[in-house]
Amino acid sequence: MKMLSIIVPAYNEASTIFSLFSKILRVRLPYSIGKEIIVVDDCSTDNTRSEIDRFKQYCPELRIKYLRHEENKGKGAAIRTAMSHVTGDVLIIQDADLEYEPEDYNLLLSYFMEHKSEVVYGSRFLNKENAHSYVSFYWGGRVVSMVTNLLYGQNLTDEPTCYKMISSDLMKRINLECEKFEFCPEVTAKISKLGYKIPEVPIHYYPRTIKEGKKINWKDGVEAIYVLIKYRLKK
Repeated sequence: MKMLSIIVPAYNEASTIFSLFSKILRVRLPYSIGKEIIVVDDCSTDNTRSEIDRFKQYCPELRIKYLRHEENKGKGAAIRTAMSHVTGDVLIIQDADLEYEPEDYNLLLSYFMEHKSEVVYGSRFLNKENAHSYVSFYWGGRVVSMVTNLLYGQNLTDEPTCYKMISSDLMKRINLECEKFEFCPEVTAKISKLGYKIPEVPIHYYPRTIKEGKKINWKDGVEAIYVLIKYRLKK
């Protein structure tokens, strides 16, 4: 393995994206693996782009590929846009907020390499020190995970986790159709139907509030369950 591709969907994240890139810069990956960032600006209306440009001037050695949607399409669409620009052997999804800790790439990569995996998820629930901002989000994630396990024979504690590390070859075998937050259940469903058991490792989590810009809500949980059922029934 030579390169990790970090896909960053971003919509109005001017307040956090410079700090996120700074954190990614400080990460030293095992096995001398390199890093590339593919950031997809989903038609932000704030200073997200100028903050990205500022970081590129501050640190030109970090490989950042900037792509922009001319209309707001959603997280899933941003990931699909990024996929045609991935050059790494393995990829991970990284939200542009600061809820997840990029240092945890090492935890996932170490498991990935040692077990010769094609996929591994980072679980917020396996780390008992993590806090959760809302009871509804906590139980929403739990319910989506239980439905996933029931429908697909998995043993996941955190299906909706952002930190999904997947080999690029496996990801490219999946015909993604998602537009918004349904990326998570779609990719889990399709990987499961290919016969993969999805392992998890504990990760850190620093939840932000709705006031701070958290965009997901209870409707996305209902949508996730619908997507899981849809792909379970789909041939």
